[in-house]
Amino acid sequence: MQDHTSPAALENTIALQKYGVGQPVRRKEDDTLVRGKGRYTDDFNLPGQAYAWIVRSSHAHGIIRGIDTAAAKAMPGVLGVFTGADLAAANYAPFVCGLPLKNRDGTPLKQTNRTALMSDKVRYVGDPVAFVVAETAAQARDAAEAVVVDIDPLPAVTDAAEAAKPGAPQLYDHIPNNVALDYHYGDSEKLDAAFASAAHVTRLDIVNTRVAVVSMEPRVALASFDKKSERYTIQVPTQGVSGNKATLARILGVPPEKVRVLTANVGGSFGMKNVNYPEYVCILHAAKTLGRPVKWTDERSTSFLTDSHGRGQLIHAELALDAEGKFLAVRISGYGNLGAYITGVAPGPLSLNTGKNLASVYRTRLLGVDIKTVLTNTTLMGAYRGAGRPEANYYMERLIDRAADEMGINRLTLRKKNFIKPAQMPFPAASGVTYDSGDFQAVFTKALEVSDYDNFAKRRKESRRQGKLRGIAVGSYLEVTAPPSGELGKITFEPDGTVKLTTGTLDYGQGHATPFAQVLAAQLGVPFEKITLEQNDSDLVRFGNGTGGSRSITATGAAIVESAGLVVEKGKQAAAHLLEASETDIEFGNGRFTIAGTDRSIDIMELAKRMREGKMPEGVPDSLDVDHNTKDTPSTFPNGCHVAEVEVDPETGVVRVVGYTGVNDFGTIINPMIVAGQLHGGVAQGIGQALMECVNYDESGQPITGSFMDYAMPRAEDIPSMTVGDHPVPAKSNALGTKGCGEAGCAGSLCTIVNAVLDALSDYGIKHINMPLTPERVWRAIQEAKAKAA
Repeated sequence: MQDHTSPAALENTIALQKYGVGQPVRRKEDDTLVRGKGRYTDDFNLPGQAYAWIVRSSHAHGIIRGIDTAAAKAMPGVLGVFTGADLAAANYAPFVCGLPLKNRDGTPLKQTNRTALMSDKVRYVGDPVAFVVAETAAQARDAAEAVVVDIDPLPAVTDAAEAAKPGAPQLYDHIPNNVALDYHYGDSEKLDAAFASAAHVTRLDIVNTRVAVVSMEPRVALASFDKKSERYTIQVPTQGVSGNKATLARILGVPPEKVRVLTANVGGSFGMKNVNYPEYVCILHAAKTLGRPVKWTDERSTSFLTDSHGRGQLIHAELALDAEGKFLAVRISGYGNLGAYITGVAPGPLSLNTGKNLASVYRTRLLGVDIKTVLTNTTLMGAYRGAGRPEANYYMERLIDRAADEMGINRLTLRKKNFIKPAQMPFPAASGVTYDSGDFQAVFTKALEVSDYDNFAKRRKESRRQGKLRGIAVGSYLEVTAPPSGELGKITFEPDGTVKLTTGTLDYGQGHATPFAQVLAAQLGVPFEKITLEQNDSDLVRFGNGTGGSRSITATGAAIVESAGLVVEKGKQAAAHLLEASETDIEFGNGRFTIAGTDRSIDIMELAKRMREGKMPEGVPDSLDVDHNTKDTPSTFPNGCHVAEVEVDPETGVVRVVGYTGVNDFGTIINPMIVAGQLHGGVAQGIGQALMECVNYDESGQPITGSFMDYAMPRAEDIPSMTVGDHPVPAKSNALGTKGCGEAGCAGSLCTIVNAVLDALSDYGIKHINMPLTPERVWRAIQEAKAKAA
């Protein structure tokens, strides 16, 4: 027992201040990762493991007439060659989309029921049709090249709008016109009336570019099967082991306890590794069939073909305004490109998510969304950082800038006129969600100040002296983060003196270990350095909804707070026994249980030790451990205002981002250093999509951007120094007051980069260029404008 004013107690207080909420504590994993000591899936090997190689279609669309595996089976080291017929005999369930999305007529979205290997028809270049397992990876690859696949080619379609037209090539007999989901939101009659009565309507046709994910770590998996326990184990990079375990168990047709998913360090995902893929089923099947572990590692060239892509929409956007510039209604219609199959969450970002985020920070009375999500002969679509939110904000901000130009209203004034005001919170948005907090005008004002917007004219003048065009844009954004979901918050006081937090989110670059430990240390006063994190083993993570939708700090934070409260309840009971006091007299603070009004207390770590080592009487807990699930934690509404400055070389069309400011409201910020890093990464990806990234196919469905020779990615020289500011308004929907931050950089950067380039080109009368704004596109637009003016 110690006095709560003792040196030990004072030391604990100082530690809480150093590692508490709001402190820029260095990430726990940095030393390991920077020194190259991280362990990624390809670093794991098992005794006797074999290697798999996938045989893929070289046609975008066609009927499979036969697969000849004889030559491959006879090659050195080959242990097995498997086709769709082999997997069909195992009666595995298909890959499906679990989202409860419905068509405008109330019917559910149409499923493609993808199998791991195609046996009747191929639908995109890269579609898996067979796989080889051999003693070495080289032998497996050589044998895979010997497999002969006879495919009768069919016409292909890669454009979503073209695929939905009558007479287009049909990918599935049961999905007419290739429309898997005809999504509708809004009151059409009221929208039509609002647009009919509007003093002004702005209309834009916008392409939301399809992008490849290209994470640093490709997909890879190591599968094994224990014959005695009839249990599958797979080591694979994921965004959450619990959800992936449930999906694999369903596909394999076994109880969940017969599947174990392990995830080590993950080299990026951005949504792509959130789902299971055919390769995982293939190697699990082979591991069971052959009685040996089987490993598969993808290559970058194949990743471009088979990793899920992101974005991919053709949108007609409209904004109705009254004579004073107040927004009356906004609506979008168009197409989302699903690729060849629907798995995971693919239709959501293209439809529901876009609609939920379209209203942004503005008082828009009516909102309409009509998007057909369409199947095409291309790589499947999935979630990509922001998953519908960046594009929605992009559409809105493009409309606002265009409306301001058409109506002769200052673009800053138009935004100010339509901001939702703090006094209007909670605000029922036209999207059907209710914003709980935010001060959008204040964030906007601070962004203008921090970016030195008022002195832009001087900088533009200097650029012109150097023969360059300079532009600036201001873009506000708001994100509706992941839908309400529960999360695991298991706290275990270990015999070695550490405290383990187990939760169902999963770190694939976000740096969870540090902010989670900061929250737990603040709640319980346990030493920051003694806290460990477990997210990586589905045997230990019995429940969880994974990382995605900027939900981690809110969901796991809520789980920590609730679980910590349960720890304190148990601790008060035990402390009352050890301190020989009434439980009602026990107070807790700064990591100590104290008898109220006295100096008699016990540290939480000492209490955990005493409980573990000594027998507690009946009715008193024998440990402080807690295993708790939260109920659904509501969505949050991170928002901000970003300002981008660009220079354009009119002779070459080259765009350079020369200044970038982001002021954001992320509510309570747990670790500002990690938040800034997340923002920087999102902005970099937004710059990539805005200026250079674009997946393209030729008329036959062959991808023509299948390597870094063809697909441009931003380099360090393309990313400017960024100024990051904060104007936090704590969320009212969770105990910590946090709001998601992981995808905000994309939401703020797409619109500001594109609008800034168009501002630079305004002297030429150029109103719109679709992403990516490559030098060729910008240069061509300038030449066409000059020719038109001549």
